[in-house]
Amino acid sequence: MNQTLKDLGDYITAALPQDISTCELNLDELVLTVPANAIVKTLTFLRDDTNCQFKLLMDVCGADYPDRERRFDVVYNLLSLKHNQRVRVKVMTDEATPVPSVTGVFSAAGWFERETWDLYGVLFANHPDLRRILTDYGFEGHPLRKDFPLTGYVEVRYDDEQKRVVYEPVKLTQDFRTFDFLSPWEGMTPLLPGDEKAGDKAAGQAAAGPKP
Repeated sequence: MNQTLKDLGDYITAALPQDISTCELNLDELVLTVPANAIVKTLTFLRDDTNCQFKLLMDVCGADYPDRERRFDVVYNLLSLKHNQRVRVKVMTDEATPVPSVTGVFSAAGWFERETWDLYGVLFANHPDLRRILTDYGFEGHPLRKDFPLTGYVEVRYDDEQKRVVYEPVKLTQDFRTFDFLSPWEGMTPLLPGDEKAGDKAAGQAAAGPKP
């Protein structure tokens, strides 16, 4: 299988020499990296070429690497039923640079791209209906970004006076706790919490003397 995928990668790279940035085998899967402006051309070739026939777009998803200048990977997973093969195509982008929509190549990309926009904030140029699909109306931010706070920005509750659901800024009743992740044996101290009370009680009884 590895040799078959390697040969396929060499074939695709030879057919699209100006469009394939990298071609590698990762965990027995063929992974192609292409520039954003070549994604439509690349996916069209993978769909239509006789030796490829990747007719099914299984998924479009995102990955966030905040330390990179282009922090997002947009990942396209394709399946060829005819050849029983899979290929993964990646595009790198940032928060402000749109990636061309591939809805004209695979109609299934419509909702996948909406999900990627909703959860990561990746923009898709020429998408026919780019709006949120999983989060609620009025949601702020993109929850799968690495820098998105665990609590979110707003919280939802039902207001009995207004008789409707209201959105409010998150209010924490206490600060986040800091855990040292030590085991009970590593964190053991000679004096356990609460022992000092037993010591104070014994001292008080000794000072009072024996009962008559």
